[in-house]
Amino acid sequence: MSPAIGIDLGGTNIKAALIDRDSGALIRSLSRPTCDGEFVNGVPRFAVIVAEIISELESGTGQLPVGLSAPGLAHPNGRSITWMPGRMHGIEALDWPNQLDRHVRVLNDAQAALLGEVWLGAAKGCRDAFMITLGTGVGGAVMSGGQLLRGAIGRAGHLGHITVDALGERDVFNTPGSLEAAIGNQTLASRTAGRYATTLDLIDAIRTGDPEAAAVWQKSLHQLAAAIASFINVLDPAVVIVGGGIATGAYDLLFAPLQSLLDQFEWRPGSHQIKLLPAALSDHAGTFGSVHNLLLDPSHDSR
Repeated sequence: MSPAIGIDLGGTNIKAALIDRDSGALIRSLSRPTCDGEFVNGVPRFAVIVAEIISELESGTGQLPVGLSAPGLAHPNGRSITWMPGRMHGIEALDWPNQLDRHVRVLNDAQAALLGEVWLGAAKGCRDAFMITLGTGVGGAVMSGGQLLRGAIGRAGHLGHITVDALGERDVFNTPGSLEAAIGNQTLASRTAGRYATTLDLIDAIRTGDPEAAAVWQKSLHQLAAAIASFINVLDPAVVIVGGGIATGAYDLLFAPLQSLLDQFEWRPGSHQIKLLPAALSDHAGTFGSVHNLLLDPSHDSR
């Protein structure tokens, strides 16, 4: 075996796994609270917890390479997150190889999730795909020609921050009428006049026959389908993956209606149709993707 450690550093929990890089086998996994906002001698507590997790997973193996994913823009050198305002306090410019005194490669969490799905999940072996994650916000990542799109400053793939309503209010990234605002949990209260706290509450209401909830959801799906159809025109993928907590909880009310709308909106030259698939790796996508990121450049030593 060729083991490595994958860390998915989230706002609420830190998910970690010991993974065989040769086979992709999951050897062991664990999770700990992130404790965002807490510090130990000036160091974010989550960095201390990550070090403790690594020590636990390395028991009896010796020092292992680590792939780490987190929200925000990852520096092109793979050592840090350069931009993550408002949460994950202390993560900006935190040099993970220095902090952990080992080889570490850092990647944006949505990009890591896509890498995981391409390596072992819904898009296994695919060279052209994009992923949208539906949750508090709307995340995304793109692979084209077998290469993960990162962009000049790591901004590529932020699919939630495209405009689906040019006259709508600007979101946190200054995008007017963004896809994130159209379907993310964080705007649901304003979209429903405070009737529902979460999208899953909205989905439960639809299942009980609430027509107003159904109308809100249909509008969100219409905007999501239009966005996906637009991404298809720009990126020409073979596979589109939809994941995140909303996709899991609303599965039956999401994928069939979304496919029906894409049947209307998608440009299909020569009858070519993309595959619309649910994410397959669930909570482990980020950890697998973080390890796969090590495989993409195994000779790179970021220490």
